Amino acid sequence: MSKFWVIAKDVYKKNVKSVSFLILILAPFLMGAFYYFTGQLAGSSDVNTIGVYSDDAALGQAFTQLDHKDYDFKVIPSKKAAEKDLAKEKLDAFLVLTNKGDSFSGEIFTESSLGQTTQLMIQQLLTQMQSNVRAKKMGLSAQEVGTLSQTAQLTTQKVSFDKSGTMTSEDDHSSLQMIVTNVSAIILFIFVVTYSSIIAQEIASEKGTRIMEVILSSTKAQTHFYGKLTGVLLVALTQLLIYGLMIIFGYQKFKDMDIVRQFLGDASLESLFGPFLIFSAIFVILGILLYAVLAALCGSLVNKAEDTSKAIIPVTYLSMGAYFLALFVGMFDPQNIALKICSYIPFFSSFAMPVRLANDTASISSAIVSVVILAVFTVFLMLISSGLYKSNVLVYNENGVIAALKQSLSMMKAEKK
Repeated sequence: MSKFWVIAKDVYKKNVKSVSFLILILAPFLMGAFYYFTGQLAGSSDVNTIGVYSDDAALGQAFTQLDHKDYDFKVIPSKKAAEKDLAKEKLDAFLVLTNKGDSFSGEIFTESSLGQTTQLMIQQLLTQMQSNVRAKKMGLSAQEVGTLSQTAQLTTQKVSFDKSGTMTSEDDHSSLQMIVTNVSAIILFIFVVTYSSIIAQEIASEKGTRIMEVILSSTKAQTHFYGKLTGVLLVALTQLLIYGLMIIFGYQKFKDMDIVRQFLGDASLESLFGPFLIFSAIFVILGILLYAVLAALCGSLVNKAEDTSKAIIPVTYLSMGAYFLALFVGMFDPQNIALKICSYIPFFSSFAMPVRLANDTASISSAIVSVVILAVFTVFLMLISSGLYKSNVLVYNENGVIAALKQSLSMMKAEKK
């Protein structure tokens, strides 16, 4: 046991003291600050002045009178004049308007793409002007047009039924829970990719220096395997703990701010920090452990550290597929049968089941079943990987990971005989 903790502590200290770990800690906050400032600038555009030309001068003038705050529309007397101004960069683009009766159309001329936001805004202004003209022909007032175009309201009420079948209304916190789920999925995906690479690198680097024979002569292969795995997992848990403490501190510090109150709404801490968050945390931790075990297995099959990125491709693709399943299918169709099935399949359940819990499409009992399956499979894979580890790290096969695995299995069978 002492050798186990020596290995685990060595891996833990080496990674925690590294500059890369500090970058891992700061990365989410730097990314958040980046997106915040880019979001503040999202409303600004380099496209400011747009010329408007039409054979019907009144039509062009009417268009420039519509409500538009972010752009400067100016009437141009002719199309040739508009072309000259565009060439001299006096205009960022120019719009040619035509009308046939009460149907309006426009064509934008520009040297570079205006972007979807600008094009959508111009289309909405054209639609608004067309609607106004048609309304006048029908003898409708502006108030009547507004009444016709008023959007219908649709609300959703979460309900539950007691044993007698009586329906009662409940608070719906699925939106906030989905945000927590998405954050958990992102954290899990980043952790899987990061720490899978770290543990594979830890094992492959020692194997590449041909020092494994010396190490295994003084300690058991399983002890070395579990020590490496534990050390890397402790680094991951340290990072999670730091994030958790920062979230708690941030909440206590900023909970009375209007933006925080608006974000949380009327959600209680019990609804957020109850079974839903507990299961989300369990799935994240088990997911990191499962993918780390697979990465350790893959890392033990390569000959040198430079081949680590190729070895963990299965880990990367599996986690990427599970992540996109949870992110896109779970967000737009939480009742999808593929999501339901995958919520019980290891490698996918860590991403899929929290999404179902957030949307109340899975019960607590379903989550317990999924956790048990995931935990049992993780232990099974861990035992298989540790059993293969001794022969894996002594195999130096130049024909790839699959060939190395076959040779390792042959060696393991020969030892048992």
